[in-house]
Amino acid sequence: MSISKRKFLVRLLIGLLMVYASLTAFIWWAMRKPPETFGRVMAEMPGPVVFLLFPFETLWTHARAGHLQLGDVAPDFSLMKQDKSGKVQLSSLTAQQPVVLVFGSYT
Repeated sequence: MSISKRKFLVRLLIGLLMVYASLTAFIWWAMRKPPETFGRVMAEMPGPVVFLLFPFETLWTHARAGHLQLGDVAPDFSLMKQDKSGKVQLSSLTAQQPVVLVFGSYT
Protein backbone atom coordinates (compact mmCIF):
# COMPACT_ATOMS: atom_id res chain seq x y z
CA MET A 1 0.00 0.00 0.00
CA SER A 2 1.40 3.37 -0.97
CA ILE A 3 2.03 6.16 1.51
CA SER A 4 -0.65 8.39 -0.02
CA LYS A 5 -3.30 5.68 0.44
CA ARG A 6 -2.25 5.18 4.06
CA LYS A 7 -2.44 8.91 4.72
CA PHE A 8 -5.87 9.01 3.12
CA LEU A 9 -7.10 6.08 5.24
CA VAL A 10 -5.68 7.60 8.43
CA ARG A 11 -7.36 10.94 7.66
CA LEU A 12 -10.61 9.19 6.85
CA LEU A 13 -10.47 7.23 10.11
CA ILE A 14 -9.72 10.38 12.11
CA GLY A 15 -12.60 12.18 10.38
CA LEU A 16 -15.02 9.35 11.13
CA LEU A 17 -13.90 9.25 14.78
CA MET A 18 -14.43 13.01 15.05
CA VAL A 19 -17.94 12.70 13.61
CA TYR A 20 -18.70 9.81 15.99
CA ALA A 21 -17.40 11.78 18.99
CA SER A 22 -19.41 14.84 17.94
CA LEU A 23 -22.63 12.86 17.59
CA THR A 24 -22.03 11.15 20.94
CA ALA A 25 -21.51 14.57 22.57
CA PHE A 26 -24.70 15.87 20.93
CA ILE A 27 -26.73 12.92 22.24
CA TRP A 28 -25.20 13.41 25.71
CA TRP A 29 -26.16 17.11 25.56
CA ALA A 30 -29.73 16.24 24.56
CA MET A 31 -30.06 13.69 27.35
CA ARG A 32 -29.23 16.36 29.93
CA LYS A 33 -32.00 18.66 28.68
CA PRO A 34 -35.69 18.54 29.71
CA PRO A 35 -37.69 15.56 28.37
CA GLU A 36 -39.43 17.70 25.74
CA THR A 37 -36.12 18.77 24.20
CA PHE A 38 -34.70 15.25 24.35
CA GLY A 39 -37.87 13.91 22.72
CA ARG A 40 -37.62 16.38 19.85
CA VAL A 41 -33.98 15.46 19.26
CA MET A 42 -34.65 11.72 19.35
CA ALA A 43 -37.64 12.08 17.01
CA GLU A 44 -35.21 13.27 14.33
CA MET A 45 -32.74 10.41 14.84
CA PRO A 46 -32.81 7.56 12.31
CA GLY A 47 -34.58 4.63 13.99
CA PRO A 48 -32.50 2.07 15.86
CA VAL A 49 -29.19 3.42 14.52
CA VAL A 50 -28.64 5.51 17.65
CA PHE A 51 -29.18 2.54 19.91
CA LEU A 52 -26.91 0.27 17.86
CA LEU A 53 -23.97 2.58 17.18
CA PHE A 54 -23.73 4.57 20.42
CA PRO A 55 -23.47 3.50 24.07
CA PHE A 56 -27.01 4.80 24.60
CA GLU A 57 -27.83 3.05 27.89
CA THR A 58 -24.54 4.04 29.51
CA LEU A 59 -24.94 7.65 28.40
CA TRP A 60 -28.53 7.73 29.65
CA THR A 61 -27.62 6.26 33.04
CA HIS A 62 -24.89 8.84 33.60
CA ALA A 63 -26.84 11.79 32.16
CA ARG A 64 -29.87 11.19 34.40
CA ALA A 65 -28.07 10.02 37.56
CA GLY A 66 -28.66 13.20 39.57
CA HIS A 67 -26.60 14.47 42.45
CA LEU A 68 -28.51 13.45 45.58
CA GLN A 69 -26.58 11.77 48.35
CA LEU A 70 -27.84 9.68 51.24
CA GLY A 71 -29.31 12.04 53.85
CA ASP A 72 -30.01 14.92 51.43
CA VAL A 73 -33.39 16.63 51.58
CA ALA A 74 -35.70 15.42 48.81
CA PRO A 75 -36.24 17.96 46.02
CA ASP A 76 -39.63 19.65 46.19
CA PHE A 77 -42.16 18.71 43.51
CA SER A 78 -45.89 18.56 42.94
CA LEU A 79 -47.96 15.70 41.53
CA MET A 80 -51.56 15.33 40.43
CA LYS A 81 -53.73 13.43 42.91
CA GLN A 82 -54.90 10.03 41.74
CA ASP A 83 -58.53 11.22 41.52
CA LYS A 84 -57.32 14.32 39.60
CA SER A 85 -58.99 16.65 42.13
CA GLY A 86 -55.85 18.75 42.55
CA LYS A 87 -52.13 18.66 43.13
CA VAL A 88 -50.09 17.68 46.15
CA GLN A 89 -46.74 19.34 46.83
CA LEU A 90 -44.09 17.43 48.76
CA SER A 91 -43.13 20.43 50.89
CA SER A 92 -46.75 20.80 52.07
CA LEU A 93 -46.71 17.38 53.73
CA THR A 94 -45.66 17.22 57.37
CA ALA A 95 -43.16 14.84 58.89
CA GLN A 96 -46.06 12.88 60.47
CA GLN A 97 -47.39 11.89 57.05
CA PRO A 98 -45.44 9.09 55.41
CA VAL A 99 -44.75 9.54 51.72
CA VAL A 100 -44.37 6.57 49.40
CA LEU A 101 -43.25 7.08 45.82
CA VAL A 102 -43.64 4.23 43.35
CA PHE A 103 -41.78 4.54 40.06
CA GLY A 104 -42.60 1.99 37.43
CA SER A 105 -45.45 0.19 35.83
CA TYR A 106 -47.48 -2.75 36.97
CA THR A 107 -49.03 -3.52 33.59
